[in-house]
Amino acid sequence: TPKSLFDYWSSLPEGEIDWTKIKFFWGDERCVAPEDSESNFKMTKEHLFNNINIPKENIFRIKGENNPTDEAKRYGELLNSELEQHNGTPIFDIVILGMGDDGHTASIFPHEIELWNNKNNCVTATHPDSGQIRVSITGKVINAAKNVVFLVTGKNKAEKVKEVIEQPEVAEKKYPAALVQPDSDNLYWYLDEAAADKMM
Repeated sequence: TPKSLFDYWSSLPEGEIDWTKIKFFWGDERCVAPEDSESNFKMTKEHLFNNINIPKENIFRIKGENNPTDEAKRYGELLNSELEQHNGTPIFDIVILGMGDDGHTASIFPHEIELWNNKNNCVTATHPDSGQIRVSITGKVINAAKNVVFLVTGKNKAEKVKEVIEQPEVAEKKYPAALVQPDSDNLYWYLDEAAADKMM
């Protein structure tokens, strides 16, 4: 989903955004090498970093090639050291999320919804179909952000979008995306027409 946003940012005139003042982190990553076609880092690099002038030291990737448990711990500690904190939780200025057609967000899936409330900043998670291991930030980090944005596209997401937005008290028992309830109350939904189809 963020590809179109990254492509848009890449198309802006040089200097429109001062990339030296922006730090990039990842909400989740598949446990693959950074050159792997499934790597979120690789996608971001191809659609954004290769096209802009951003200092390398502003990019903090989840190292999918590392041992997943060790990497979840390392990245959680990195967030604590690089970001301001409130009550021991790192605070992002903005977190941009997608939502799967199963209602997952970051890499917290419905069958592991209990991971949302994990006390750690990051956890290892498992894709329900492929069994692929991922590293993901947890609910406390997402909900502590100053701003949270959902970017959701596609007709296959429309039912879940409607349920999460219109029936949150029901949806939050089933879908991690419905547990996105930032303490700041600054939650924004950006939907294409297909994803918003059931709302009309």
